[in-house]
Amino acid sequence: MTVAQTCAIPQQRKTTDYLLDAPLPQLLAEFAVDVSVLEADPGFTGGAYVRDDGSVLFVRPSGRPEAEWEMMARAMLGRLLRVPLPELPEMYQLSVIPKQV
Repeated sequence: MTVAQTCAIPQQRKTTDYLLDAPLPQLLAEFAVDVSVLEADPGFTGGAYVRDDGSVLFVRPSGRPEAEWEMMARAMLGRLLRVPLPELPEMYQLSVIPKQV
């Protein structure tokens, strides 16, 4: 089950422009994304987890720049919703780790 399947979201809300332009707190609330802040290794810039019930948790590392979090949260949300977004800067990447059954 994906986030896109669990949320009854109008299609116009799942566009590249919308995900890039809407305020991040509004996006996270609209798509019911929980955010947990934790201490992490210096190279960790965030993570996303889709729970068994289809709800989403983003992990935000403490102490990282706000602009970096904005970029990573939008990138993770775009990936979950299957909305194409511009490539991340070269030093960042999103990795998908298949869930173990």
